[in-house]
Amino acid sequence: MADDISSFFCYATSLLEINLSHNNFTGTFPKCLANSSLLALDLQMNKLHGTLPDIFSQYLFQLNVNGNEFKGLLPKTLSNCTYLRDLNLGNNQFEDTFPNWLQSLPLLTILVLRGNKLYGPIVELKSEYKFPSLIIFDISCNNFSGSLPKAYLESFVAMKFLDEKVHDSDYYIQTGLGIPEEGKVVTEYDDSLTAIIKGPNTHFAKIPRVFVIIDLSENKFEGEIPDVIGELQGLRDLNLSHNRLVGHIPRSLGNLTYLESLDLSSNMLIREIPSELTNLNLLEALNVSQNQLVGSIPQGKQFDTFSNDSYEGNMGLCGFPLTIQCNNNVPLQQHPSSEGEDKFGFGWKPVAIGYACGTVLGIGLGSCVFWIGKPEWLVIIFLGPLSQ
Repeated sequence: MADDISSFFCYATSLLEINLSHNNFTGTFPKCLANSSLLALDLQMNKLHGTLPDIFSQYLFQLNVNGNEFKGLLPKTLSNCTYLRDLNLGNNQFEDTFPNWLQSLPLLTILVLRGNKLYGPIVELKSEYKFPSLIIFDISCNNFSGSLPKAYLESFVAMKFLDEKVHDSDYYIQTGLGIPEEGKVVTEYDDSLTAIIKGPNTHFAKIPRVFVIIDLSENKFEGEIPDVIGELQGLRDLNLSHNRLVGHIPRSLGNLTYLESLDLSSNMLIREIPSELTNLNLLEALNVSQNQLVGSIPQGKQFDTFSNDSYEGNMGLCGFPLTIQCNNNVPLQQHPSSEGEDKFGFGWKPVAIGYACGTVLGIGLGSCVFWIGKPEWLVIIFLGPLSQ
């Protein structure tokens, strides 16, 4: 459906939730919706443009404008939405710094900022709580720089524990539950998400609570990977690829026993792949390609299932599944034979040895001739018997 929605819902004062996603709506964001008592607004995957208003209902618990053409600054008044649980501003043209003013929201579960023009280092505000309920943190495909946000990673409390006793009725994230609305009835609202899981871009109409995701890929982050990531034991997907990270792969990542996908590709990581990563029994996708890793690839368990693609671009790696064998963890390079070796069955080394031996013999014979004249036996060998 293609149309302008600027005046569609401005007179519908009793609406609590609006879902107009996956259409071809055009125009700007209806300011009347921001000023209303709306609780959930899903406008993802349309063709809306302009800026977002800097005022929203304090009871707003879900805002999804992913996949539009919005630009400008992020609306700071969202920090007043204390019931906000799902904020998806991904795949637009917002140009701003990281919204650290969101960190004190107690219920924020999903924060997606991927695919914008956000920039600069991530500097946290001084706060007792920093994203205490966050389980999906996707800020990929921006221009963030500086070190990885260690202080935030330490504060992701909800990612440190995994509730294995989630009931079937509570399996999916529903942001519309349990929010007081002064007598208003709030229906259950299932969140949706598009994320890169184990490689491909996947859309989830409902988000399982076990989806604990950190995606910081395709930015300009520098420095080392902090060990504290190993404390986020609920993580299912960790993507730090296409940055400028240096140093080694932390051994603490071996503590992420629920991890299903790990992507550290296209950085400048060095040293060996920690053997502790073989503890990741649920790991289905691994990518450490295009780094500067060395040594033997860990063997056993899930590591026996990964292909060459997981390791390409690391000239110092050896062992299965690569064809380069290891000798005391040092790759044994297989030098290709030359054209002469293929044709004649021998190489430059035998030729060099023969040349050296011939030179010594020639010098010896020359010396003999110089000192004692022409030996008769030598003349007979090369010129034949002497005539009488």
